[in-house]
Amino acid sequence: MAATTTTDGGGGGGGGEDRVLATAQQILKSLNTPKDVREDMLLIFSSFDNRLSNITDIVHRDDDGAAAIAAEELERFEAAEKLILRWDSSLSSDPHSASSLLLDSADDAADYFSAVDDVIHWMEQLNLAPPPPPSSSAGNRHRIEMDRTENAIQLAMTRLEDELRHLLVRNTVPLDAESLHGSIRRVSLSFTDGGTVDENLESFGEVNDQGGDSQRFHERGASLGDDISVDLLRADAVAELREIADRMVRSGYEKECLQVYSSVRRDVLDEYLSILGVEKLSIEEVQRVEWKSLDEKMKKWIQAVKISVRVLLTGEKRICDSVFGELDEIREICFNETAKGCVMQLLNFGEAVAICKRSPEKLFRILDMYEALKDALPELENMITDGFVIDEANGVLKMLGEAVKGTFAEFENCLRNESSKKPVITGDVHPLPRYVMNYLKLLVDYGEPMDSLLVISDEDLIRLQDSFGGNSSQTENISPLGCRMVLLISELESNLEEKSKLYEDSALQCIFLMNNIHYLVRKVKGPDPRKDSDLRKYSDLQNVLGDDWVRKRRGQVRQYATGYLRASWTKALSCLKDEGIGGSSNNASKMALKERFKNFNACFEEIYRIQTAWKVPDPQLREELRISISEKVIPAYRSFVGRFRSQLEGRHAGKYIKYTPEDLEAYLSDLFEGSPAVLHHIRRKSQ
Repeated sequence: MAATTTTDGGGGGGGGEDRVLATAQQILKSLNTPKDVREDMLLIFSSFDNRLSNITDIVHRDDDGAAAIAAEELERFEAAEKLILRWDSSLSSDPHSASSLLLDSADDAADYFSAVDDVIHWMEQLNLAPPPPPSSSAGNRHRIEMDRTENAIQLAMTRLEDELRHLLVRNTVPLDAESLHGSIRRVSLSFTDGGTVDENLESFGEVNDQGGDSQRFHERGASLGDDISVDLLRADAVAELREIADRMVRSGYEKECLQVYSSVRRDVLDEYLSILGVEKLSIEEVQRVEWKSLDEKMKKWIQAVKISVRVLLTGEKRICDSVFGELDEIREICFNETAKGCVMQLLNFGEAVAICKRSPEKLFRILDMYEALKDALPELENMITDGFVIDEANGVLKMLGEAVKGTFAEFENCLRNESSKKPVITGDVHPLPRYVMNYLKLLVDYGEPMDSLLVISDEDLIRLQDSFGGNSSQTENISPLGCRMVLLISELESNLEEKSKLYEDSALQCIFLMNNIHYLVRKVKGPDPRKDSDLRKYSDLQNVLGDDWVRKRRGQVRQYATGYLRASWTKALSCLKDEGIGGSSNNASKMALKERFKNFNACFEEIYRIQTAWKVPDPQLREELRISISEKVIPAYRSFVGRFRSQLEGRHAGKYIKYTPEDLEAYLSDLFEGSPAVLHHIRRKSQ
């Protein structure tokens, strides 16, 4: 046959023959035929073309080389299998080796990792080779080898799971809560103390001996330093964790790897939260907690949210990135599963607080919680890709916002409905304005979140303009919070006006209104920087209410002071007038004069007896009021005594002219101290 003897011309014959041989070899390999069939095919090939005459020798030589390589790899697999079996706790006859950690020894770890690599490689070779027919002897051998390999891998992965778990547990760094709390910058804001807030706001805010407010400090949501960072896992363990994770993923055990890793780290985060003071409480348990205890839990929650996001979860993300490297999907799933439990525990408490019963004293702590979660959300969204968790976080944030609005509305309702009928006996500042103004003063510091949550309704705008006497220019740029605060103070003023009517004495009505309106002005104006340099304790309510509001109320204070003078001293001053008193020789005039002095003395002593028990707590206002009294009474008394003393000269003159002008001046200095003074002490001295 001509076709069997034809060769390539020129120098290209060798290359053509090589290609033919290579093609024939590839055909034989791809067919994966049994040995006896392959021999027949070799004879056919060699008789078909003279270029294939030596293919039998080549194929046999290749078979021998492949067999040698396979034997070497099988030997490596069997050595690896033996090492893996030695470390298996269920099969090992050496209990010490089976129960100890191979990672305790660098040599043992290196040998074990190498053995796992060999088993993985052997498995890959078995999977790459075309399987022989299942019913053949080669098929049986292949199935046995696959079973042995899978068993070795399973044992190795079980061992690596244990090593992974122990490595994670053993190298976890305990959380130093004190150090973290020391890194928190606290902002303390003053607030009245002295009692719990009842439904009518009546019992909140006691007065100290100096007439000022007792103070407690609301510890506002604190912030962490920018450079705060802690190690949650010892750095030298990361490389070993990466070695284990790499082999578990390559073996197809990524699910088991993720389960072990995330379960251990979840438990660690749970422990960290416990150290930070966050308890696992159901919604029902949270709602049963008394306010004082709940307030402490809320404070700890606020700190825990900041620390969890900025420190704990950031640290966990860093560890995940180091352990799982470029395995993006696995790394993402692992971090999500690790972080989920911690985040959900925090969110569950936030949700429980958000649906608790509304009461005014909770507002500031809920605002702190709202701000803490709102600030944490962007970082949380950058780290966690689990949509469910992020949706839950946004949902709880919205619920806290609604709780803020609802709690503030409850405060407004309490003020609107406050109708206590128990007057302050001394005419002092009522507990209600103390509570309300300190509440509003503190609320100004939450202007940003409050403005984002509140809205100004058309009804609010109408009432607002009425509060400013129809002056729309003062309402154009007012914030939502500012609007509500103006309306609240207007309601407070109306409430105080009603409370003043509880006093039968019109002079005491004036003292009460003067004290309370002056208190509002003082709270709105804030401290005198010359006297109090700690301006951090105060909020600038004047920016909200404006200078015109302050000027108008100061005018009211002066009006009430004038009203007091008229109501209290008119009768006494009428005794010092000349009408009805004639010349010195007129017996009737002397009798009238004696009656005038007796009436003046009685009026003065009655005023002194009553009004030393009245109270004007502000020292400056008290002194100004005493000066006003002195300017009206002392000159009139001095003039009256000077004109008519001579008509009462005699041994009984002291019976009618009891006091010198200087005595009266001394007595006036006792007024408005809040406790009755002893009148006769000075009288005896003057006599």
